[in-house]
Amino acid sequence: MDYWHGLAFALIALAYTFFARQEWSSTAITDRPTVNMLGGYYSQQQFLRNLDVRSNMASADQPSVMDEAYKEFVMQLASWDTRREFWLQTDYYKQRMVGNSKADAALLDEMINNIQFIPGDFTRAVNDSVKLIAETAPDANNLLRQYVAFASQRAASHLNDELKGAWAARTIQMKAQVKRQEEVAKAIYDRRMNSIEQALKIAEQHNISRSATDVPAEELPDSEMFLLGRPMLQARLENLQAVGPAFDLDYESESGHVKHPECWSNPGSAFSDLSLFAYAGRTGKTR
Repeated sequence: MDYWHGLAFALIALAYTFFARQEWSSTAITDRPTVNMLGGYYSQQQFLRNLDVRSNMASADQPSVMDEAYKEFVMQLASWDTRREFWLQTDYYKQRMVGNSKADAALLDEMINNIQFIPGDFTRAVNDSVKLIAETAPDANNLLRQYVAFASQRAASHLNDELKGAWAARTIQMKAQVKRQEEVAKAIYDRRMNSIEQALKIAEQHNISRSATDVPAEELPDSEMFLLGRPMLQARLENLQAVGPAFDLDYESESGHVKHPECWSNPGSAFSDLSLFAYAGRTGKTR
């Protein structure tokens, strides 16, 4: 009797092996991008960060551009929405739909769960990874590559949108700063011009043709500036007119951005393909 029981069990196991759906998994290892991988995105994001640090809007001690980009990529890679949207647009899922809403929804849920993001362990030098399960080894490999590219495109799109938004906000802020700096510089310039012109009139009225004071010109109050004499005052007036209002280095940089934003704020397709830092690993049979 035990012989027949054993034989029956073996036959059942053989039948299960023959008829059961086969599954294969493929794993990709992910890593943080390099500066070169991020292309123009890095330079523009770093430029914005430097502006924020200079204007005390951000701390110099913050995550790197590479870390922030990788964080977004990993978030997309592990996202339920990303996995769902990916399967919905694949032929792999469409070819297995049966036309029954409940059955198709159950199949979709199963496929969503068949993509798993596995966090790494920094202390053990283990990288993050993502695993995809499919019916055949080629399917698992191809679908995983497609999924990594799909998730990376979503990450790149989101990061570029954020960058464009940051540039738009920064441009508005810069325009306000430039306008304020121009108004302040113009007010100082006008006040200085008026002081010299008034001093020149007094010097002409009193026929002061040479300096009548030993006090350095920079230390003289406006009320005594006429003591510098007509020639010096005339020269100072002409020099001030030639130079115009004085601005600091920040103004030169910010006004250049405001006048020519196309030179700085055009992310476009400058963001390199994030899938460059997710590379294929092992493929194995799960059952």
